[in-house]
Amino acid sequence: MQVLSQNLQAIPEQDSYDLVVIGAGGAGMSAALYAAIDGAKVLLVERSEHVGGTTAWSAGTTWVPGSHHAAKVNPQDNLDQARRYLDNAIGECSDPALRQAFLDHGKAAVERIEAHSELRYRPYPKHPDYISDLGGSTLSGRALEPLPFDGRLLGELFQLIRPPIPEFTVLGGMMVDRTDINHLLGMTKSLASFRHSARILLRHLKDRLGHSRGTRLVMGNALAARLLYSLSRHDKVTLALNTTVEQIGHKTGQSGQVVDSVTLLQHGQRRKVQVRGGVVLASGGFNRNPELRAKLLPGIPLDWCPAAPGHTGQAHGLASALGAQYGEGALSHSFWAPVSRRQRPDGSWAVFPHFVMDRAKPGFLTVNQAGERFVNESTSYHLFGLGMQAAHQQSPSIPAYLVCDSAALHKYGIGMVRPGASTGLLKSFLADGYLTQGATLDELAARLGISAQGLKSSVEKINAYAQTGIDPDFGRGSTAYSHNIGDASAGGKNPNLGPLRQGPYYAVRLYPGDIGAATGFVTDAQARVLDAERQPIAGLYAVGNDQHSIMGGVYTAPGITIGPGLVFAYLASRDALARAQA
Repeated sequence: MQVLSQNLQAIPEQDSYDLVVIGAGGAGMSAALYAAIDGAKVLLVERSEHVGGTTAWSAGTTWVPGSHHAAKVNPQDNLDQARRYLDNAIGECSDPALRQAFLDHGKAAVERIEAHSELRYRPYPKHPDYISDLGGSTLSGRALEPLPFDGRLLGELFQLIRPPIPEFTVLGGMMVDRTDINHLLGMTKSLASFRHSARILLRHLKDRLGHSRGTRLVMGNALAARLLYSLSRHDKVTLALNTTVEQIGHKTGQSGQVVDSVTLLQHGQRRKVQVRGGVVLASGGFNRNPELRAKLLPGIPLDWCPAAPGHTGQAHGLASALGAQYGEGALSHSFWAPVSRRQRPDGSWAVFPHFVMDRAKPGFLTVNQAGERFVNESTSYHLFGLGMQAAHQQSPSIPAYLVCDSAALHKYGIGMVRPGASTGLLKSFLADGYLTQGATLDELAARLGISAQGLKSSVEKINAYAQTGIDPDFGRGSTAYSHNIGDASAGGKNPNLGPLRQGPYYAVRLYPGDIGAATGFVTDAQARVLDAERQPIAGLYAVGNDQHSIMGGVYTAPGITIGPGLVFAYLASRDALARAQA
């Protein structure tokens, strides 16, 4: 693989490629890798200095029903059940034909990339679909996670992987996944946990002797690294970093526009290259484009977005000029998570998504500015984010306040405050206002500026519900998904419910953060972008968050952006190479 970060002139003028991919996130790298596996000449264009996009910051979970991994943990599952679940969850919010294409080709997509690259998956023993009370849902087998990867194998390419969010690492850059966290928290209670923890800690100490961060990569960083490492082994692949696609060239064919070239811009240098098969849009979605954001996400500041930088929507303007159309009918234009914000010492802002580690655990509740609960804290992060916005229409709920007592804080942490945080660390979070503390609920409410009476009443209710195990207001802890992110070891009647009794009490402010686009360009089942007459724009494809989500703005399961991104990258690459060879 040839890497061009500041020497675009190394590409000969009017050079020709079978496939050009715009965006080196998970979907874009997958499309490039599928084409490379088939022997194609590929140009992968990335506007930033890093590869991986938001995928590198994510858990890396890849939702693909029916893969050869599924039978290891759930041999009873099948595609008919997966289809039933998607139909129940999504209905008419997306095109059923595209959902069917995803299901039909998922197994082949996973098998091909694993057989011909260094990408490796494993099924997590229990990883439920998010709307687990719907018919067709399952508790395991559909969600795949990438195996950890030794970043040292990348050599100098290691620096190209987008580093993880610092607040998601420990000890100065050590990545940990859910398995690691459980072992670290239990290292004094179990010999197996002690051995696992000692192994990764020693590895990290050794890493820091020669690297700026740990090289044991997990989750999304492992996925991005495995894709990059696999691409690096193909000499017909060119990766152009710090590069923008300034123009997508086209000519008029018998059936309309035909994409035939792209013009690249890097540090003032331009190159026009020819395209034989097609251009794949994988630029990450619209979310950081000011005009599109104002139109599709009104009232949601960009400051609340936890996604990686780079997806400015610039390539969307090029596609729209060719006739590409945005999809309609989705439940939401974006996918959501509650986030908290804290300014770092360098002046930048950390935007921390509250996925599973705190809000659904015993000893927590979420209230609005009246001190009242308004949402099921154990629902999926997407429905939580939507719930915040819906509640705000009735009573001020943005920001909302995630509240816990001292026992819950010590055991589970809260947001960027890790479990068992020292007094010194707590003081730093309190000093900059990220964390608010009150010796009593009255004092906490006063410092937050919310109703003390409402907060105390909400706590009294949740304490009573913890005794019965039933939340009659919002059904907290009533589904298999909820139980999976609770804590059964707490010993309560409901793994998601526990009393708040031990002061001092703590809170962080929550905002609805958009974690990825659901609205994108309309495509057919081959990921070909369609025009206003629903005809393919020859040679133009969209995958990942640039493609209108087949989930229709419904967050059905873990990894429902990365999984379709992988499968439609496979389909787009296959169709484009057939065009190149025609």
